[in-house]
Amino acid sequence: MPETQPRPEHPRPQFQRTTWLNLNGTYNFAIDSGQSGEAKGWHQNSTELDRAITIPFCPESSLSGIQHTDFMPSVWYHRTLDIPDEWTDKRVLLHFGAVDYHCKAWVNGRLIGQHYGGSSSFTFDITDALTSDANHLVVCANDDTRSGDQPSGKQCPDLYSRGCHYTRVTGIWQTVWLEAVPETRIETVRIVPDLDSSRFVLTPTFKNAHRGHIFRAVLLNGKEEVAVSTMPATSGTAMSLRIKNPQPWSPDNPHLYDLRFELRDGDTTIDTVNSYAGLRKFHIEGHKFYLNNTPIFLRLVLDQGFYPDGIWTSPSDDMLKADIEKSLAVGFNGARLHQKVFEERFHYWADKLGYLTWGEYCDWGMNFGSPQSIHNQQREWREIVQRDLNHPSILAWTPYNETRGGATNHFEAHHQAVQETYDLTRALDPSRPCHDTSGYVHVCTDIYTVHDYEQDPVKFKATYAPVSPDDWENTPIRFPELSAPYQGQPYVVDEYGGTWWDPNAVETEQAADRKSSWGYGKRPTDIEEVYHRIEKLTAILLNHPNIAGYCYTQLTDIEQEQNGIYTYDRREKFDAKRLKKYFGAPAAIERIDE
Repeated sequence: MPETQPRPEHPRPQFQRTTWLNLNGTYNFAIDSGQSGEAKGWHQNSTELDRAITIPFCPESSLSGIQHTDFMPSVWYHRTLDIPDEWTDKRVLLHFGAVDYHCKAWVNGRLIGQHYGGSSSFTFDITDALTSDANHLVVCANDDTRSGDQPSGKQCPDLYSRGCHYTRVTGIWQTVWLEAVPETRIETVRIVPDLDSSRFVLTPTFKNAHRGHIFRAVLLNGKEEVAVSTMPATSGTAMSLRIKNPQPWSPDNPHLYDLRFELRDGDTTIDTVNSYAGLRKFHIEGHKFYLNNTPIFLRLVLDQGFYPDGIWTSPSDDMLKADIEKSLAVGFNGARLHQKVFEERFHYWADKLGYLTWGEYCDWGMNFGSPQSIHNQQREWREIVQRDLNHPSILAWTPYNETRGGATNHFEAHHQAVQETYDLTRALDPSRPCHDTSGYVHVCTDIYTVHDYEQDPVKFKATYAPVSPDDWENTPIRFPELSAPYQGQPYVVDEYGGTWWDPNAVETEQAADRKSSWGYGKRPTDIEEVYHRIEKLTAILLNHPNIAGYCYTQLTDIEQEQNGIYTYDRREKFDAKRLKKYFGAPAAIERIDE
């Protein structure tokens, strides 16, 4: 594998086979402004794809080599595929980490599949389209951020970035890869940690398994096999791996067990998959969060996962890890992964580093007045939850964010859609709480949240003084005429702060250009005022006995929004040790003698 290949690491650390091939690198490329490429036969003859692009970076990014930031309704890609000789007797799967938005793919002119959704991963079986000669892969991605039917997160619906909307992402933006698999194989394994019983519960599914086939699971602590279990290979049937002397996963000790899954026919191993898992328990009792049966206060930061040169795609695996390390360095213990579905490698590093997250969806851009929009969101959300539910670092699911507009304009459709999505999420993963909508408007939620960018600590404290699980009526909520009332759930101010600070800007707000630089509230006159706001606002939340967590806005600046702890290119704006005293202080809820 060439050293210069971008993002060469395995993109799916929790479900790895040894027979795989990374397809990142240089592709032929064309922008199809008239969406007429298929009518012109580009899927069969790619000679008009005469530009070069570097995958997995979107064409808006500088790392792609294109850096075209105007709207692109359709883009096309082409490359040849070299299939290893030893894969002859295998099925060959083509995997896409993510393609925004509607992807169609052809191999040797034959349509091998299509997928709708800009953030979820998907797979096509291309075996029957392959030949013994050179094989040609052609991909078309159609993208319409302004349609109202296409969830797109913080991608700007206008030509130029503005406010809290940023550069768009079109087409392929995560790793493309091939995998050779046997005809009869393991398809998925659901891993549920059961800390109280010192075990993992595994539920596998199989492709073409027959009577007599055996599923074998091996749990390893380092190189030591600590548990082994076997059962007939029946999809949907659960098994247990019980552990003596269990080591729980936590932020203080993010211990991970390795797993090996085998599908066997007698003494013959048909398929082998490597994975890992963390033994942890996260649950709610009353108005508190518990991790491993101990109260925990969630000290989260808003992470939107944008990069100056890669947009939605991290330039390297090391940078994914580094973003988590930068967050930990200033006292946060986790993040809201905001308005973006983060790639599996990020969750891998969160698992490895003991970083707590809320998995979120990029729902902005959808229209609650459109049944197609709701269908698109729910279909893709299902794929995302199913992909990521084995990660111990993910504590809760958040399918929506700030849905006041939808609730105001389409009240019944909004409430029905949010309720259905909540029910879907709980059915897919009953082991985690579902936080229906971050901030507002709540319909049915296990976690009650509000957003508040008040910069005056005195006013901020007065607002949240009444929060109490014993006084639902006076606990503050946003837009009570639209929202379900508070009912004693854990109460989290999951967006606050956001103080505007650009150390390179001029010293007076009057001279600053808010189009190119902005944040929440009046711009501080000096850095000490920023420290003061952060310290006082955060202390109010940490020391409130009935508040269960916070989420500070935000980890990094993004383009014109300059309210991050770090700059957009990840340089420090503040003294990390000083911030850690504010963000990392122990919360009152953790000091309670249980």
